[in-house]
Amino acid sequence: MSDDRLSRVFAALADPTRRDIVARLADGGDATVGELAEPYAVSVQAVSKHLKVLEDAGLVSRRKDAQRRPVHLEADVFDLMTKWIERYRREAEDRFRRLDAVLESLDDERGDPLDAPVGDQAARPAGASRTEEAAS
Repeated sequence: MSDDRLSRVFAALADPTRRDIVARLADGGDATVGELAEPYAVSVQAVSKHLKVLEDAGLVSRRKDAQRRPVHLEADVFDLMTKWIERYRREAEDRFRRLDAVLESLDDERGDPLDAPVGDQAARPAGASRTEEAAS
């Protein structure tokens, strides 16, 4: 999926009405524009404009079915979005694993001051007195 198309998909889903339309299509299957417009306090034309944005982004399609023109959710677009998101999720997890390893090696080198006995000088932050320590 090109970055331009991906941008259109995410931009289309940035609107709460369009996200709701997509969710309703995912849950209930194909629907007409009139059926999709029912729960909103807007005109059918306004919902048609939302559908046009979703259609331009490749999230929905419309087909002729006798007298009806049902709106169909194009689920394959979500697979492409998921792959894109998953790539960055894995990269973030890798960074967190590396950070955890660095922090663990620092703890191993210095020892964990929180594991030291309360009266131990090493457990006290620099400049803190025993009185401050007891108060905390």
